[in-house]
Amino acid sequence: MGGPFVVPGRRVWSRHPLVGSVDEMSPAKPTGEILEIDGHEVRISSPTKVVFPEPGLTKLDVVRYYLAVSSGALRGAAGRPMVLKRFVKGIDQEAFFQKRVPENRPDFVESATLHYARGTSAEEAVIRDAAGLAWIVNLGCLDLNPHPVRAEDLDHPDELRIDLDPMPGVDWQQIVDVAFVVRDVLDDVGLVGWPKTSGSRGLHILVRIAPEWDFRQVRLAAETLAREVENRAPGLATARWWKEERGESVFVDFNQNAKDRTVASAYSIRPLPDARVSTPMEWDEVRSRRPEEFTVLTVPDRFAEIGDPHDGIDDAVGTLDGLLRLADELGPAEKPPRAGTADGRRQSTMPLIEVARTQTKPQAVAALEQWKVQHPSAAAQLHPADELVDGMRGSSSLWYRVRVNLQHVPEPERPPQEELLADYDPWAGKVWPGRPTG
Repeated sequence: MGGPFVVPGRRVWSRHPLVGSVDEMSPAKPTGEILEIDGHEVRISSPTKVVFPEPGLTKLDVVRYYLAVSSGALRGAAGRPMVLKRFVKGIDQEAFFQKRVPENRPDFVESATLHYARGTSAEEAVIRDAAGLAWIVNLGCLDLNPHPVRAEDLDHPDELRIDLDPMPGVDWQQIVDVAFVVRDVLDDVGLVGWPKTSGSRGLHILVRIAPEWDFRQVRLAAETLAREVENRAPGLATARWWKEERGESVFVDFNQNAKDRTVASAYSIRPLPDARVSTPMEWDEVRSRRPEEFTVLTVPDRFAEIGDPHDGIDDAVGTLDGLLRLADELGPAEKPPRAGTADGRRQSTMPLIEVARTQTKPQAVAALEQWKVQHPSAAAQLHPADELVDGMRGSSSLWYRVRVNLQHVPEPERPPQEELLADYDPWAGKVWPGRPTG
């Protein structure tokens, strides 16, 4: 296996066998490190740059983590076009999303051109091996965000993705309970689910499917599963699209199966202070383990000891026939009312007010706290799920919308809609082809 490498101030890990002639015990050179991986040379720029201050992890440590778990990470990401989510300014700053692969990519990184419903297209990166993993991390990527299709067939997903997204106030046990309801539904329609932590608060359940259905059909199958889970676990789970209508429940986010969506794949590092990892689990682990247990410092040893719990996922390919039959039985999903405002926007059934639009999440949280200080009586009556801080996808990065649901505040005591405390415009200065500029 070669010699050990050391995370400063931490325990020694076993070195990945693919790493070549790097002296692990010497300080990294400021000009970069050259790693030989699978016969390819990969240059890691700024290897000593601290990425995670709390555990003291550098950029080179992040690369070595991915090399240590490469077979598992590639099981979820290899051969798939992926969006590059780059944290070039650190984990405390918003990432920017780069769909187009850099022109100067090495020859071991392929590409595939995806066409989107809105008429745009992007030539996205496709990696096949551990060298590709290292190259992506060197760009400032932490988590891997592949599409649910293979580069050889971009129109037919081979993966159904179930994202269990807890609302504020929901504890881990409720998420676990919903996960086992999902497993029961999948079993009833002849599918096998493979659970993993999301790397944040929720759970992902992946299902391999034959690439025989288009994105519309796969999304319908996912929505049908979400509706059936809600039917079996009312109050615990919800398939309601509008966030203010979910209450303190687990949202079965079927829209992660839309054509333009990606999710963090297995063994992805998430941008949290503890360097948490989206980690595959066996079903008998789901009730006993917790997301915070799985970090860059713990997962390599787990991987070396037990291997990848998702080993075998590619041998469990199923069909969507059962879910699509269930879709016919359930009938069309109920659509929320859309009319009601002068500009034709959807009129929510909940008493919502908008507080702010901000560039960053800390700014959004600060705006919400400012509103609560200004309206202490109403704030005291809010439930956790009434405070809505939503990350919204802009042109190349996230921005944040802050709203408050006043459903638990008596109508005479509800504050009115006021001028926004912050009004960030994520599209200011942006120009699109064909859009008037005058």
